[in-house]
Amino acid sequence: MHTFRRSAALLALSAGTLASLPALAADELHYNQISLRAEVSQEVARDLMIVTLYTEDQNTDPAKLAADVSTTMNKALAQAKQVKDITLRQGSRNSYPIYDTKGQKITGWRERAELRLESSDFAALSKLTGELLTDLKMGGMDFAIATPTRKASEDALLKEAVTAFKARAQLATDALGGKSYKIVNLNLNSNGYPQPYMRGPMMMKAAAMDAAPVTPDVEAGTSQVSMTADGAIEVLMP
Repeated sequence: MHTFRRSAALLALSAGTLASLPALAADELHYNQISLRAEVSQEVARDLMIVTLYTEDQNTDPAKLAADVSTTMNKALAQAKQVKDITLRQGSRNSYPIYDTKGQKITGWRERAELRLESSDFAALSKLTGELLTDLKMGGMDFAIATPTRKASEDALLKEAVTAFKARAQLATDALGGKSYKIVNLNLNSNGYPQPYMRGPMMMKAAAMDAAPVTPDVEAGTSQVSMTADGAIEVLMP
């Protein structure tokens, strides 16, 4: 009887020891691990100019109104297509009724149509904008970072972020008296690439004192973009 109880106790002890092995292994995976973060940044020029122009009119005859708006937009499109390196996009177009003072009877219709122009050639787009403003109105001027420029800056920042992370990892290893380290995980994230934003009221300069087309003054500026490297390392001790 005593022998059986002793054997059962030893069996229970052995099972408990085996059950604790996964927990010990899990603890060892996090042994001497340190979380680190490195960030690098640079100024990137907004090299894409985006101009939104529009025409707006009203008429008691909706068909006549639509025809007039189409004529104005078609003329602007034909003129814009003559300029190289300009990307044309037709924006929103909508019409809505105009009511009398009591808000009960429709007295007419108003329609608005937009034209969006994009280019990295600021001079050409500014000149075209000034010419189109004889028939259209200015909706807004935006600036953004062109896709090739964004990709190039991201690639450069990625290398810099990894280098900065490795430098911090070595610094932490030396501070702990370790002989080396290994990277457990590493995440890279970029931010600061702005979406196009609406400029405020623009200054206009006239080429002459007569009714000649005017050209918008532009100043695109830059945006500070950054890349962060977040991760963890395991310090290997002597």
